[in-house]
Amino acid sequence: MSRPDATMTRIGQGMELSQRGERATARQLFAHVWSDIGGESGDPLHRCAVAHSMADVQDDVREELLWDLRALEAADVITDERAAQAGVAGGVAGFYPSLHLNLGECYRKLGDVNRALEHLEQGRACVASLGGDGYGLMIKGGLDRLDERLRSSDR
Repeated sequence: MSRPDATMTRIGQGMELSQRGERATARQLFAHVWSDIGGESGDPLHRCAVAHSMADVQDDVREELLWDLRALEAADVITDERAAQAGVAGGVAGFYPSLHLNLGECYRKLGDVNRALEHLEQGRACVASLGGDGYGLMIKGGLDRLDERLRSSDR
């Protein structure tokens, strides 16, 4: 059995802070992790995970978008082997539905419906990589809700 990844453990701690409503503290922790991993030059898996999590604790949608774009860029260079080393079942493909959901939501909030629709389509195109567990259902439901919000904004 391999040792737990200390960086992923710290990111998990930040996610717990966020879920408890301690967004500012989570932002501080994620900023430290980002710095500790070397920022843009760090391990792509760590960059993706911390950027994806950092996006969720931003108060400004433009900052959220920047972090989500960093996460997507990092995901594009993660290998399935690296994802497996970190215990990610199903490989890196499972990251994309959530990444595109978050990007679509950012673009929707910014009023860029076309880009939001692009990310909705990309997210839906890769949902087969998700399981039928709670996480998979949550992301699929999020894509459905994004679709509904985008349709209602067309009226």
